[in-house]
Amino acid sequence: MSAYDDQIRAEPLPYRIWGAEQIDPESLNQMNAAMRLPISVAGALMPDAHVGYGLPIGGVLATEDAVIPYAVGVDIACRMRLSIFDISPITVKQKSGQYKKALNEQTLFGAGRAWSGSMRAEHAVLDDPTWSQIKFVGSLKDKAYEQLGTSGSGNHFVEWGAFTLDDDDMQLGMKAGQYLALLSHSGSRGVGFQIASHYSKLAQELHPNLDKSVRFLAWLPLEWHEGQEYWLAMELAGRFASANHEIIHRRVAKAVGLKPLAVVENHHNFAWKETLPAPAGFAEKERTVIVHRKGATPAGRGVLGVIPGSMADPGFLVRGKGEVASINSASHGAGRALSRTAANKTITKTERDRYLAERGVTLLGAGIDESPQAYKRIEAVIAAQADLVDVVGKFTPIMVRMDGSGSKAED
Repeated sequence: MSAYDDQIRAEPLPYRIWGAEQIDPESLNQMNAAMRLPISVAGALMPDAHVGYGLPIGGVLATEDAVIPYAVGVDIACRMRLSIFDISPITVKQKSGQYKKALNEQTLFGAGRAWSGSMRAEHAVLDDPTWSQIKFVGSLKDKAYEQLGTSGSGNHFVEWGAFTLDDDDMQLGMKAGQYLALLSHSGSRGVGFQIASHYSKLAQELHPNLDKSVRFLAWLPLEWHEGQEYWLAMELAGRFASANHEIIHRRVAKAVGLKPLAVVENHHNFAWKETLPAPAGFAEKERTVIVHRKGATPAGRGVLGVIPGSMADPGFLVRGKGEVASINSASHGAGRALSRTAANKTITKTERDRYLAERGVTLLGAGIDESPQAYKRIEAVIAAQADLVDVVGKFTPIMVRMDGSGSKAED
């Protein structure tokens, strides 16, 4: 089979599943469908998996010579950033007004929200040549300027917390101890959404004979002009998402007079060109593939990543072990146990707020659909992937800001 063949396989290729007892049947059905694509060569499903568009969130898919826009996701380059400060986290409680003001004034949440006037940020990403190389991408530059340094809706957040490092770590350049930290989760905002929508629609139009059961997994061969365009646009969205986090962290930290001791960040909605061992029958020992991680954290050997829990549950700084069967990947969070609709119907504000109060967390805005009770237990998710990552440190939320509208967002 090739990148130009629309005939799907009769049966899915085999793939490994982590935390299978925590994964719903529809997510498995979506992953099975992805593994029937003629371009698929390997796959893996992480323990935080739940239903997404096309590929399940928590799905990892390696393809040959082609990229799938919806396997990257509608929020291209959604990512985590952790800034660690050489100060006690007790400071947040002692100066709660100052730290709350920093989050309220220096962050902006919600679908379509944009900065104006003097709050608009400047960054080198706005001078990236890719904006002028692709006409469609160029039409998004004004939106990028408006939304630079903002966060989305749904599960996106910026939060203060306590970071605990149990052992001295040479890679971080830090000694064991407890530190104040700032953690954020968001992506490429309207820019990434428009790129994903445009190129996914184009991919579907270019594969009119593709089985309807996998139409959202329509792909663009990298030899095609359209595939090359999407790849450039995706990588630009990645740089834009990174710039968003950089500006948010710089502004919030400056508002309380801090500079970071260490910073860790990683994409978890992206595609990478990576080298994997070739299967039996190949003359080469290795081959280059396109690895889509949709809601999955890169976990190559020695690679640092951040896996958050919920607004009131801990997150973890991890170091990848480079497990080939998982395609060098790990989960990107706890994963939803309840859909947004189910959470809104079954969880009360009183229940959510009691959960927060018991853990000493101050919430500055979020929908009920983001309640901790809507998520899988992060400790169980981390335990299910002990062969994929080592835990380096633990982040415990103290003060959390999210979008209060409860708007839908895909991870």
